[in-house]
Amino acid sequence: MPENARAAQRQVALAGEPSPQNCLQVARQAAILAVTAADDAMTAACRSRSGAASRLEAAMHAAHKEAVEAEQYADRAEQYADDPTVPRSALLYCAREAVDHAVRAQSAAGVETTATDLRAELERKLTAAEYAEREIERHREEAEREAEERAATGMDQENRDQAARNRYFAEGHVAELGWTAGHVRVLEAAESGRLYWRDGRARQTARHGVWNGGRRISRERPQALFVARFLVAVRQEDGTHVLTPTPMGQAALELARLHPAGLHASDQAAYEARFAKIRRRYKRCDDQKAAARRLPPLDSSARKLYRTPVTLAEREAAERWEDEGGHCPCAGTPHPATVPVASVSAPIIRPASRHPVVQSSLW
Repeated sequence: MPENARAAQRQVALAGEPSPQNCLQVARQAAILAVTAADDAMTAACRSRSGAASRLEAAMHAAHKEAVEAEQYADRAEQYADDPTVPRSALLYCAREAVDHAVRAQSAAGVETTATDLRAELERKLTAAEYAEREIERHREEAEREAEERAATGMDQENRDQAARNRYFAEGHVAELGWTAGHVRVLEAAESGRLYWRDGRARQTARHGVWNGGRRISRERPQALFVARFLVAVRQEDGTHVLTPTPMGQAALELARLHPAGLHASDQAAYEARFAKIRRRYKRCDDQKAAARRLPPLDSSARKLYRTPVTLAEREAAERWEDEGGHCPCAGTPHPATVPVASVSAPIIRPASRHPVVQSSLW
């Protein structure tokens, strides 16, 4: 089907939908008619003679049940009208259901079914002018919501969606890493470019590029992260190894920041969680303990699907940098803000290399 024909069909479909205000009015009017019918049925039951009491009481209960349903759909329509994320079809559905229950309430009460007239209000076709006015209003509301979201998050819709997916990945994969907050601190030190290994010790230097002194880091955590390929070591001329995150390590660090609740409270708790995960009956106990001491890699699906969201400010800086001709050695033009010097993350996170830079003799 040609695109013009499909667009015309979409326009006709939209033109047949009542406005949200119309849906709300119809739903609330239907609820009022249903409640009125239930009240009439109750009055009739109270005034009835003994011979018709059972029949009128049954009618009263039936009308009351339908009135409750009509009110619930009318209340739900008001909630949907205040939520911009709810599609218009849901509001229309609530209005139609409220009308149907109102008709049944009147029928059960034995009164005139005036609620059927409300159905015509939901089927009325919009004029071309009404449709155009609605579309202008819809685009204006969408633009206002987008401006508010951008002001609140500093990101466009695509990157906000990616940030939401990252939070979802974090909730599903951080606990599987078997980390504590200490592992996160080690990776953050490596991310800053100030973590190094020398003489069998890991230290965090106070200044970048000065591989001497600094705060001592527990040996076990950086070693475990290195063996699991969350860290890579680059040998310096003086024999010092500078530890930096691999792409997998950077992705795992970002996910851990998004979901710190997935971290274990202590090293013992983390070990027990890893032990419970790898425990197999056919393995010897020593093999199980050795496997539990090793950190598992980040799940491959999280590595492939994780993306670092780009803010509007970062994108603007990158575009301005490109417009100015990019890097010029003689002029010393700085790199764009979208690529921090200490970060090894990329728009597409790939698994760490199968051939790490550091040899096993590091330890």
